[in-house]
Amino acid sequence: MELIKIILSVLLPPLGVFIEVGIGKHFWINILLTLLGYLPGVVHAVWIISKSNSEPNKQ
Repeated sequence: MELIKIILSVLLPPLGVFIEVGIGKHFWINILLTLLGYLPGVVHAVWIISKSNSEPNKQ
């Protein structure tokens, strides 16, 4: 599933962030970064996905 999220993040960065964290501050930051430049949006999206998967689940 992580590979699919990363592929979606490369194609459409806000979609990958939305699937990972939902609508929140990271989603809006990613939309802004994507509007300012495609590459910063992709980098931010991949960073959010990798950061979320490296943290232990909080239960």
